[in-house]
Amino acid sequence: MLTTIVSLMATIWAVLHPLTLMLASVIFLIVADYLKNRRPKNYPPGPWRLPFVGNLFQFDLDVSQLHVGIQKFVKKYGNLISLDFGNIPSVVITGMPLIKEVLTHMEQNFLKRPIMPLRERVFNNTGLLMSSGQTWKEQRRFALMTFKNFGLGKKSLEQRIQEEALHLADAIGEEEGHPFDPYLKITNGVSNVICSITFGKRFEYDDGQFQELLKLSNEVIYFKHHHSNSKPISSIAFLLLSIHNVFPSIMKYLPGSHQTVFRKWEKLKLFVSQMMDSHWKDWNPEEPRDFIDTFFTEMAKHPDKTTTSFNEENLICSTLDLFFAGTETTSATLCWALLYMSVHQEVQEKVHAEIDQVIGHGRQPGTADRESMPYTNAVIHEVQRMGNIIPLNAPREVTADSTLAGFHLPKGTMILTNLTALHRDPKEWATPDAFNPEHFLENGQFKKRESFLPFSIGKRACLGEQLARSELFIFFTSLMQKFTFKPPVNEKQPEVQNEPHPFPSQLPHLCCP
Repeated sequence: MLTTIVSLMATIWAVLHPLTLMLASVIFLIVADYLKNRRPKNYPPGPWRLPFVGNLFQFDLDVSQLHVGIQKFVKKYGNLISLDFGNIPSVVITGMPLIKEVLTHMEQNFLKRPIMPLRERVFNNTGLLMSSGQTWKEQRRFALMTFKNFGLGKKSLEQRIQEEALHLADAIGEEEGHPFDPYLKITNGVSNVICSITFGKRFEYDDGQFQELLKLSNEVIYFKHHHSNSKPISSIAFLLLSIHNVFPSIMKYLPGSHQTVFRKWEKLKLFVSQMMDSHWKDWNPEEPRDFIDTFFTEMAKHPDKTTTSFNEENLICSTLDLFFAGTETTSATLCWALLYMSVHQEVQEKVHAEIDQVIGHGRQPGTADRESMPYTNAVIHEVQRMGNIIPLNAPREVTADSTLAGFHLPKGTMILTNLTALHRDPKEWATPDAFNPEHFLENGQFKKRESFLPFSIGKRACLGEQLARSELFIFFTSLMQKFTFKPPVNEKQPEVQNEPHPFPSQLPHLCCP
């Protein structure tokens, strides 16, 4: 009898043992995750979170809609809310007073970019946009100096923008009034300006190498196939990339669309590497042609690569950062501009009238015309406000335990500044959800607005702000000088008020008779 009982117990234990071990392991991991990520005293309020994935599944997994989902939590919890994206503790800051406090008065505690496995895989603290510390300081200072040396703020660079505006107008004119998708043509034109600085050349719009570069950059940024309407690709890639941050050692071996993004990033790096090889062959340090040549000179000054960020990896990543920042945001804003003009014909007519009065049709627009064209300037600013290109700004990380509005922000917390809410704040804007250039006008003159921050503020504000502002004015005014943009006949009027930044597949066709 005893032998039978012992045998039965052994059989039950043999079955339960692996299950018990697995259950115990899961409980241990959940408790460990809770202890590691539990919120300290006086931490900003926020919604409940799941172990490991945090609040990820409380949002639409389309990354372009993330900022929209956040607003419901802002309404519930206030201007400082805590959210966990995977295992990354984050705080979203809303409202001009708090944003200004973080990005200017307390900025020394918020200069760093957050270090995540995804960022380490792609950037590894290199380049301009996602680097921190000495690397960021050296690369930003160098980029600003190089921009200045190659014409920023001078007539030479403005003439390059004007020349490219002519090429863009010619390309649009070739459509002869037929419906067309403006995205590719605009991206070609805008990208050529930054290409002239980084690569020392512009590309023809039908150049195969150039088109491949634009296609790859678009796919990497938007997590989707170029000109694809298959929205789930964006959702799946965003989810897998987020899970990669939680389980990097596992995800790096698993197939999926996250691996596709990584492969495309490597292709982009290879493109710049090939451009570097081409430059090396006829590099003359006495006559630098572009950003790459100038970087070579700086590398030669620092042969010991362990004490400086001037190395080939930083050259590749800084070049790509300039290319991305100098292409996507400006081209997306110009696409928004054409959409808003096609929807608001009365606004477009006023822009045309101001161009006729100030510039006429005998010469090209220049930045010197901006002060004499308050309405056109106001329209461009309103497009930026409504277009909402970078809705949550670039992320920051708390570098030392800080207190903000009575709440404790522990070191290592990721900080997101809520530009979506700022640019739609009813306390700041008379008609926050409607396209209204009067927001930037007072008694017929252009009016600056403190709560308008498309380029951010502080030491990590967009280094290309001056270039982008010049491009937006010259490209937009040049196109308005030559064309009238309308939705195609018999097509539904495009809805533009509450869209995220425009993906290529979301842009309706336009006509410019």
